[in-house]
Amino acid sequence: MSQKLTLPTEEELTVEEIPLSTPAFKTASYHMGKYCLFQSREFMLCHNEMEKDPRKCLKEGAELTACGMEFLRKLKKHCNDEFETYWHCIENRSPDLGPKKCRKTQKVYDKCVLDHLELERPYVGFHSRPHMHISNRPKLEPEPPKVYTGVPDRLPDNYPKPPAKYGSRAWWWE
Repeated sequence: MSQKLTLPTEEELTVEEIPLSTPAFKTASYHMGKYCLFQSREFMLCHNEMEKDPRKCLKEGAELTACGMEFLRKLKKHCNDEFETYWHCIENRSPDLGPKKCRKTQKVYDKCVLDHLELERPYVGFHSRPHMHISNRPKLEPEPPKVYTGVPDRLPDNYPKPPAKYGSRAWWWE
């Protein structure tokens, strides 16, 4: 570690966590991903621009988590019964937590989310397709290339060349 290393404070690291089990999170993930699309893309943009340094994207990560909590609160308020029925079906009827055997409960859940939260279920492949993202973040200036001074263009002809360790340098002449 160096003297320049700065660690975030406890207040910066403390955010409300999303308290969901895997089946429930997987059930909500399609609509939550669409609901929090802007915050998710801002976080990923920051993550990719900041050379994968998580300390520089704490604000964006907290905003994404807050968006997820907001979505779940709305979901609980308007569609709690449909949501619980659907995720219990996924948890109990599918060994791989897939929705294949729960299409009827999925349809009821999707209709409730559409009616109350005005969110359509995203089509298959929605989150893996490229999308245009317009951000308010300042454009990151690329680092200028490193310039090394005092480096000759080529070695002089009389520069000593020790024999190659494992055979000829011109392997095709052997």
